[in-house]
Amino acid sequence: MLIYGKNSAISIIEGNQKIKKIYLSESFNDKNIITLLRKHKFSYETKSIRKINNLAPGLNQGIIIDVEDYKYYDLETLIESAKTPSFFVILDHIEDPHNLGAIIRTCEAAGVDGVIIPNKRSAQVNSTVMKVSSGALDNIKVCLVSNIVNTMKKLKEKGFWTVGTKMETKQTYYDLDYKMNICLIIGNEGSGISNLVEKECDYMVNIPMVGKINSLNASVATGIIVFEILKKSRE
Repeated sequence: MLIYGKNSAISIIEGNQKIKKIYLSESFNDKNIITLLRKHKFSYETKSIRKINNLAPGLNQGIIIDVEDYKYYDLETLIESAKTPSFFVILDHIEDPHNLGAIIRTCEAAGVDGVIIPNKRSAQVNSTVMKVSSGALDNIKVCLVSNIVNTMKKLKEKGFWTVGTKMETKQTYYDLDYKMNICLIIGNEGSGISNLVEKECDYMVNIPMVGKINSLNASVATGIIVFEILKKSRE
């Protein structure tokens, strides 16, 4: 998996990702990053800017790091390693890797114990997600599951309460107490939460809006609710 750009590179160099190869353009002159590479005893290979751009078209800033693919966690590990009360976020087929990366970054900042995603019809952890999440993947667990509904049932057996999000519901996101093991479900960017997932939710909440726009980006909606849960858990 190729990660590029200075900020992403710094996160990788200082993080726990296993680095396979580092490429710098011949004109790369960021002394801070070069010092960091030497500090961590990483070697690197220089290439012409043309070859760098061929490897990673776009704003690569002259640095590319080839890392091992992300290793997902299993559900049992996620549950066992979580704090008490526990807080997970399930993404019901989020398709945009930029949204996935932003949600992972937000969840890490809010102290979420883990993010759960399905293994089909969903964005997976790739170079874009790595870049957008800005190092958050070093500090939060992402779990890949085959069936969201079955996963919700397993979590409920472990004492979790499941909270879904939907515009067409009366209860607002700030009505709940949240002082319990929580699993928040965020729906697909276009279609929202599926009917089967909604039926498995203990609560359905909305984010009240007063403007003419009646929907929010999935990552923005996630941020609003997870920080409300963080706030309530500390009261």
